[in-house]
Amino acid sequence: MPDLDDGQSTEMQGSGSKPYTLKNVGGVYSCTCPAWRNQSVGIERRTCKHLRKLRGDAAEEARVGGDLPVKVKTAAEKETSVPPLLLAESWDNVTDPAGWWLSEKLDGVRAYWDGKQFWSRLGNLFHAPDWFTAGLPDIPLDGELWLDRKKFQRTVSIVRRQDKSDHWKEIRYVVFDAPKLEKDFETRFGFVRDCLAQHRPTYASAHDHEKCRGIDHLRGELQRLEALGAEGLMMRRPGSRYESGRSSTLLKVKSFHDAEARVVKHLAGAGRHKGRLGALMVELEDGTSFSVGTGFSDAERGNPPPVGSMISFRYQELSDGGVPRFPSYLGVRAEGNAPVPKESEPSRATTAGSRRFEFSEGKSDKFWEIAVSGTEVTVRYGRSGTAGQTNTKGFKDEAAAARHAEKLIEEKTEKGYSEVDG
Repeated sequence: MPDLDDGQSTEMQGSGSKPYTLKNVGGVYSCTCPAWRNQSVGIERRTCKHLRKLRGDAAEEARVGGDLPVKVKTAAEKETSVPPLLLAESWDNVTDPAGWWLSEKLDGVRAYWDGKQFWSRLGNLFHAPDWFTAGLPDIPLDGELWLDRKKFQRTVSIVRRQDKSDHWKEIRYVVFDAPKLEKDFETRFGFVRDCLAQHRPTYASAHDHEKCRGIDHLRGELQRLEALGAEGLMMRRPGSRYESGRSSTLLKVKSFHDAEARVVKHLAGAGRHKGRLGALMVELEDGTSFSVGTGFSDAERGNPPPVGSMISFRYQELSDGGVPRFPSYLGVRAEGNAPVPKESEPSRATTAGSRRFEFSEGKSDKFWEIAVSGTEVTVRYGRSGTAGQTNTKGFKDEAAAARHAEKLIEEKTEKGYSEVDG
């Protein structure tokens, strides 16, 4: 059958007077006919009678994974198909890490192998090529689809494709657990290593673990890996069992950094902070602006640092755009105030204090923003170019609010949303 090379297009006469244009762009086939354009699935999974006529039924069915585009799952169907993954809590800087198992926190995409195919933590299918999964055992495994450090967005763009392309050759499946083996972690991980050594899959390997010797070892290893561009560390409690949901037997460890910024504006609070400070809009020396909404006492919210003052804050890491993530207020800098920037100076912030993510695919062009202010998490979402909708949710403490925000961000990035600067 004829086919289109990458970047090639052709025309085919339909029922109308004007012919339809068929294209292949990076392995994603498209047609300008209404039947292709109006499908409610990802562009990689769309087909039509014109593409089938060009490429043949067998080729199109192999590309999209079936006779017809896959039906979008309902909320109830997604709920039943979500894999029972073990999820991590954050290390509290207090728990003694001695004896725990350390491993690098991979900046990839979590993937559950059910013995036949890969599933995301939200229950979405990853369409890996058969040659990629060759050699994987017919038992459930838990791991990460990973390309390299600081390559998260590239990884997402590959594993979300539904054309089973050769781009998967860049990816590795790094395995760190066997969920269905009802044994302690040491036994489960030993089983993973033995199983992969026996089957010898080309694109899969067991993740490296070592036993922590104490707090100095933990911090030294964290510093070493972060210097190499790693996201952080994971700690697994010795002798722990695999369980579904968040558990204190699995902890993620990231460094926090201290920095200073100038206060440029007070942002009004909402909910229980109504009538007092909600967050400080601050600016770094390079002009990057963002908000700091956690770490304040009630007294500090009632009498916040004045505009123009310099504050110290703590943050977890910088985004690709240089914006501190999860900043927390520490106090006013002892040296005093600094000049307020001119009104004409541009700001790179999005909606005050928020992080913005965007998703564009076919006719879908959406945004999603999230902001944490004290114990409240506010999200704004909708079509790009509109005001969107806003929802606010309260939590018992600031730590719970931050954890909830982090979870939402993970879910959005896994769905293909990419973070953007203001």
